[in-house]
Amino acid sequence: MRTHTHHVTVGTHRVRKRFTSWQNGEADREWKCLTLLDEHAPGLAPRPLERTVEDDAPVIVMERVPGTPLDIVPLTEEQNNSLGASLRRLYDVPLNAILESGLQERRLGPNALEQYLDEAFQQVGDLSSCRDPAAVEAAIATGRRFVASTLGGPRETLPVMGIADLNPANVLWDGTVCRLVDFEDGGRTSRDFDLADHVEHIAARPHRVYDASLLSRAIGLTEAEHQRFYTYRKLWALFWLHALLPGNSAYLRNPHGATESQAHYVLGLLAGDSVTE
Repeated sequence: MRTHTHHVTVGTHRVRKRFTSWQNGEADREWKCLTLLDEHAPGLAPRPLERTVEDDAPVIVMERVPGTPLDIVPLTEEQNNSLGASLRRLYDVPLNAILESGLQERRLGPNALEQYLDEAFQQVGDLSSCRDPAAVEAAIATGRRFVASTLGGPRETLPVMGIADLNPANVLWDGTVCRLVDFEDGGRTSRDFDLADHVEHIAARPHRVYDASLLSRAIGLTEAEHQRFYTYRKLWALFWLHALLPGNSAYLRNPHGATESQAHYVLGLLAGDSVTE
């Protein structure tokens, strides 16, 4: 699992983001994403101001944008529609501009997530500290079979740019408009894949922060995208199940019982139960 990747200093008009290393290319991804958005969707995200190096670590300085992070409660219809409109602006950045920028596939993108999960679920540790180890093991076993069934499909074409982390803390709401921050994992993706990631985020999904139906309509997903969206939701639910296993960082950050809750949710999802949140 990932560790802390950056330190943020918020000023009156500027935000300074110092990354802990060059290793995973976070600073380069964020700079490219912000630069593309400044040109093709101005006002949607912070305007990039400066790149520098401090103590051999990359630093990005960006303009501070208005708004406060979303609360961990269900969004209103107005907020869902505003967020959908903001995501649509993000996805409407021209592909030729994305290609010219050299932006690569987002972290754990459509061509990487299935393989990541396949390997991750082969290395599950001791589950005895779980409240209900049997339920967690059942979800893992079912998840393994589902992931195996999805491996080997055709590679995605990655036609859009995505943010890759729509934790509600990364959506700033000013009462009218949703703006997006934190593009360090962003990159090329598909709309259905990115939206599935957002609605399944562990900081949002258990609290039903995002309305998947409203967002998918606001973005304008096609029927084919809707079908893939449901499959991708299952994969992202499994990602969070793995993250919540003992020994992983999300297990320590979430209350005891969160692993079992996710396990039961995964079992229902993979059994084909209706998903409405």
